[in-house]
Amino acid sequence: MARPIWSGSISFGLVNIPVKLFSAVRRKNVRFNQIDSKTGSRVKQKRVSAATGEEVEYDDIVKGFELPSGEYVTIDEDELASLDPDAVKTIDLEEFVDLVDIDPIFYDSAYYLAPSPDTQKPYKLLVSAMEESGKVGIARFVMRTKQYLAAIRPVDGRLLLSTMVYADELVASEDVDLFHGIDDIEVSDKEIEMARQLISSLEADFQPEKHTDTYRLAVIDMIDRKIAGEEMVMAAPADEDAGGSVVDLMAALEASVAEAKKARSRHPTAAAKKKPAAKKKAAAKKKPAAKKKAAAKKKSAAKKKAS
Repeated sequence: MARPIWSGSISFGLVNIPVKLFSAVRRKNVRFNQIDSKTGSRVKQKRVSAATGEEVEYDDIVKGFELPSGEYVTIDEDELASLDPDAVKTIDLEEFVDLVDIDPIFYDSAYYLAPSPDTQKPYKLLVSAMEESGKVGIARFVMRTKQYLAAIRPVDGRLLLSTMVYADELVASEDVDLFHGIDDIEVSDKEIEMARQLISSLEADFQPEKHTDTYRLAVIDMIDRKIAGEEMVMAAPADEDAGGSVVDLMAALEASVAEAKKARSRHPTAAAKKKPAAKKKAAAKKKPAAKKKAAAKKKSAAKKKAS
């Protein structure tokens, strides 16, 4: 069973709904330990004092902010919590926005917000209202001494919380040296059209289940083979100069389009079925949205007359 990593409540106007936060992602990284190559024993790290070299107990460790002089200002957990005691246990819904207005670059980690057994009705009410409005809640909360900006949206009748980075944490593209001069480069209409043909030939419906971590699976396979006593054959290193060679861009694009068309010709029925289905889905989604907008306009107009 999944364990909650945070407990508190969602503050929605004057309504507080107790909730617990669960990770919505289970990482499947292959975890390695550090091993002494001579003895085969595991290497452990100790927390030691830089001044005395002696090991420091965990309970004796506090947070410290380093000053230019090399000295530290120490702060404990209680002092941090006193800055905003309510924020530590409350997710404050501050505003509701359209999902399309949030650039994906702001998203960080995903979590489920689950209600306690005796608060499922107000939780369900909030989920239903958000589903009807089509809006995403923007909130702030504190977890592990850090204040997070978060987007909360309904997914399959549950609330999904995505932590977000703040605007001043984003790195401007101007700060990446390799982008310098890219705006002065010109491409021809023919090159753009050929690139668009390549994109079109690779169009597909997104199916996340078909994308797997092939590197992780290869590592696991290598571990299994080593356990079985197989001798490992090391692959030759890639040629570092291969990526720096000058290529004929148009020739490469034309060859890519031709190869993609050949691949599609092997599965013509699958490609033909996808396009009409996508149009039907889009049309089905647009109609309810149009009705909602019309209904919303009528309600607002009625309110104006009443006032």
